[in-house]
Amino acid sequence: MYRFVDRPVETLCNGGRFLLWAMRGWVAAAERGQCPPQMLHRGFVAVNAVGALPDFHIAMALLGSDAVETLLLAPMPCLQISEDEAILLGLWRDFSLGTAANAHVTLALLAEGESVGPIANAMDAVIDRLVAAGFDMSALAAGTMTHQESSK
Repeated sequence: MYRFVDRPVETLCNGGRFLLWAMRGWVAAAERGQCPPQMLHRGFVAVNAVGALPDFHIAMALLGSDAVETLLLAPMPCLQISEDEAILLGLWRDFSLGTAANAHVTLALLAEGESVGPIANAMDAVIDRLVAAGFDMSALAAGTMTHQESSK
């Protein structure tokens, strides 16, 4: 988490920026009463990751409904990574590293017990599908970048 908090969004790898965009977009759509998957669909299609959208929606919906405390994400144009976004990026990083046990411990602090397993399964599936779409999720595990990547 501390690897990401208060850092500029531009320091994230492409996979991290995509996940942050998707998380912020999901929350913004839900707050406006719009269907988050419908609002995010074009973005997922554009990066050949539409297969990740259903599991992404499940993870976000469960985090939104079953969180112990409301998770606060920054608005889309914010250039810094907020604390709750950093926690979520840390979870995505754990799944990208294959350290689901670490993610389960963190999720148990964030969400009600019954939801931890389904959230973890959905997040893990999202990472697998993003990798299949060509994202280098190991770059998220490396933390922040000092340059822009040219590929996914």
